Amino acid sequence: MIELPVIPSEQQRSRAGVPKRPDWLRVKLPIGPEYAKVRKLVDEHKLHTICESGNCPNMGECWGAGTATFMILGNVCTRSCTFCAVATGRPTEYDTDEPRRVAEAIVLMKVKHAVLTSVNRDELKDRGAEIWYQTVRLIKEASPATTIETLIPDTKGNWEALERMISAGQEVVSHNMETVERLYRRVRPQARYERSLEQIRRTKEYGQRTKSGIMLGLGETYDELVKAMDDLAANGLDILTLGQYLQPTKMHHEVIEWIHPETFAKYREEGLKRGLKYVESGPLVRSSYHAEKHVHV
Repeated sequence: MIELPVIPSEQQRSRAGVPKRPDWLRVKLPIGPEYAKVRKLVDEHKLHTICESGNCPNMGECWGAGTATFMILGNVCTRSCTFCAVATGRPTEYDTDEPRRVAEAIVLMKVKHAVLTSVNRDELKDRGAEIWYQTVRLIKEASPATTIETLIPDTKGNWEALERMISAGQEVVSHNMETVERLYRRVRPQARYERSLEQIRRTKEYGQRTKSGIMLGLGETYDELVKAMDDLAANGLDILTLGQYLQPTKMHHEVIEWIHPETFAKYREEGLKRGLKYVESGPLVRSSYHAEKHVHV
């Protein structure tokens, strides 16, 4: 077992409140001409980005480099996960022209590697799979040199929908576990740990490069995280991202602890020992952070 930094006990935290955010989690505000250019294109094409909807701490860095993660199928989710800043409700948006607009924006932005994600659309029979398929296909037609990662939602066991989502020619298919098994009921109440593992396994069996992400600081233990790594490796995962959970609002799941950068480095070593091909691990790491590096893993 690796040695972890000492953190305050539950009793100490209840007396002192949530610990102050450490210096290693401070980021610069998004500024600069490239950031402004991307913002203008996103607004003009009426696109959603998880960078904004998810309050990503790396938005300034990524947009400043002229890249962004696009969120398709609207910005209202049918799930009520307690960690996520995306709005929950009954989605009304289903725009069949969205794939064309996303593809056109990617060409204008001269994106070399695009990341696509979406809200959960449980109310749709195909979980939004057709929009997924058409978006990837049109990007490939408009910009053949652009590589694509699709960060897809839980299809709730609709494996036909899954196959449609992942069969349009993308290079990486990601599906985030988000947390360890014990915390699923609280963190992802409408998801199932085993079902997400099965989705990753089926994606691998289809022949795709597989990727997933876990947030740390939600109250997981070392043993629970290691078990999750073992489960992911056993189900064919290639790439894992580990990052610090940041509480979007007071209504969301609290931060239980701030994970030190040295601990993230040690967790990376643990993941590699378990057969994962690549582990991106650090406080500010998010699913799409350095995603261009994951294409040829």
